[in-house]
Amino acid sequence: MILAGKVAMVTGGGTGIGKAVSQVLAKNGARVALASRNPSHLEATAEELKALDHSVLPIQLDVRRKKEVQNGVARILENWGSIDILVNNAGISGLNRIDDEDDSRWYDILETNLTGMYLITKEVLKAMRDDSSGRVINISSVLGKFGVPGYTAYCASKHGVVGFTRALALEVVKRSITVNAICPGWVDTEMARSGIRESAAYQGITVEEFKRQAIEAVPIKRFNEAEEVAHLVLYLASDKGRGITGQAINICGGQTMV
Repeated sequence: MILAGKVAMVTGGGTGIGKAVSQVLAKNGARVALASRNPSHLEATAEELKALDHSVLPIQLDVRRKKEVQNGVARILENWGSIDILVNNAGISGLNRIDDEDDSRWYDILETNLTGMYLITKEVLKAMRDDSSGRVINISSVLGKFGVPGYTAYCASKHGVVGFTRALALEVVKRSITVNAICPGWVDTEMARSGIRESAAYQGITVEEFKRQAIEAVPIKRFNEAEEVAHLVLYLASDKGRGITGQAINICGGQTMV
């Protein structure tokens, strides 16, 4: 129970990587506040964790809305008094061709993945105690390291997460707070499956052919599991990761070495 006594907040905690992170942190002793704007995902995951006697607090909020963020953080403090670990996992993807006349997807992706992370981190840092091994862990992507045609918004946002991480790590280092980013490659989640369908259509090939090509481009010849990402989060959140800050760590099966 290496996180016993710790309070963690996980955004996008109801599904995919966020759900796996919430489960692993809770199993290792943390009290976990699940934040999501999707009430069905939120309640389902909260009930699963409660059934295992984990301490869970579901909070419905949209990370893009400052007032909702403030109210959500206040609820955690009212219930548990502190926040020791923040996992910024909330995020969306999607194709946004540069010749598309509709700019709405650009704004939605940037506001969720980048501005939302900024708003939630800013509020949590007000509550995070100095000299108490605070942790901020941001879920970026390997697309924060390289580009993919048709995904300018997603790539821009995930590159932004890495830059935000590196700058913030230096800003809060004297408070004994570490800030790191994790950059997953393909992970077997519904978001990935949606991306595969969209990318296959964009390239004019079948879903099966796109997935075959995607796996072939990964040296270990498989997608990662969400739980593998979650255990890297656990390491960074624990005392074992206290010497790591300002890093953007790949977990991608060797897809990128940068």
